[in-house]
Amino acid sequence: MQKTQAPVTVIEDAVRLACRAPSYHNTQPWTWIVDADGLQLSVDADRVAATDLGGRQALISCGAALDHLRVAMAAAGYESVVEYYPDPKDTKHLASVTFTPLNRVTSTHRRRADAILSRRTDRLPFAPPSDWTQIGLVTRRDVFCHDVSAVDVVSQTDRKTLAQASDLTEALRLYDSAYHAEISWWTAPYEVFDGIPHSALVSAAEADRVDVGRSFPVVHHEERRREIGDDRSTILVISALADGRRDILGCGETLSAVLLDATMAGLATCTVSHLTEVEATRDIVAGITGRPLPQVLVRVGRAPVLEDVPAPTPRRPLSEVLRFSTV
Repeated sequence: MQKTQAPVTVIEDAVRLACRAPSYHNTQPWTWIVDADGLQLSVDADRVAATDLGGRQALISCGAALDHLRVAMAAAGYESVVEYYPDPKDTKHLASVTFTPLNRVTSTHRRRADAILSRRTDRLPFAPPSDWTQIGLVTRRDVFCHDVSAVDVVSQTDRKTLAQASDLTEALRLYDSAYHAEISWWTAPYEVFDGIPHSALVSAAEADRVDVGRSFPVVHHEERRREIGDDRSTILVISALADGRRDILGCGETLSAVLLDATMAGLATCTVSHLTEVEATRDIVAGITGRPLPQVLVRVGRAPVLEDVPAPTPRRPLSEVLRFSTV
């Protein structure tokens, strides 16, 4: 424990915030262990979705949680030092993290941590982001994972192609019973600590106004954001620069950075991954960006400030995701 150089309560609070990271169908496929060498992050193989072939989405989810952890620890006054894949024989062990005190905690550190709690996945239509050039989501290299990922903005010219690819994804999976069964499982209406609650889903009419989005079971309620009309979000594509596990994990870290940057800028976001889960549509996305390994997309735009916000999506209790090793 001495090497962590951070109180247990601080680590617990940081892990709790880290677990607010988005994950594939809110599966939360991570486990954390505090031991004598620091804080260990591993992928929880039991929580990798059956349709997540190769575990790519689980790695992206864990990468987002890892970046969230760094943000939370920085706000608490600690810099995180990450060793990736410390045991070459254990590919489930993703990172070992130790902590050193920061000289100063800035207001930006605190605002970024606050963004973790205010960020949510919003599947409704967005108005276009205003003053996009000043947000710096793409040009600020410091918020992205160095040398393993890249972020591209989809042009309005390519938007139609992307929307057609989104429709194609659904068509290719129309008779995939395993896929639809898993979607139904993770969107079940009963109260749980994981999965996607019905409050986070949209009606059929609302879904029809979002051209690039996964088809979830629809819910029945009054149509929202009629004043916005069809979705006019800006769409970002996060791509890996190589096909190694470290690169895929890094795309998750970049996803976290993009989402938090957008939240700090007052923008709404929605992570979109169905386009990269099917080879045919993944190739279409790659053709748009010119990068062969797209991993995840993000819709970014404006949502009405005064509208009712659904309750936060559920998370597993800390006792289920964090434990302390005495070895």
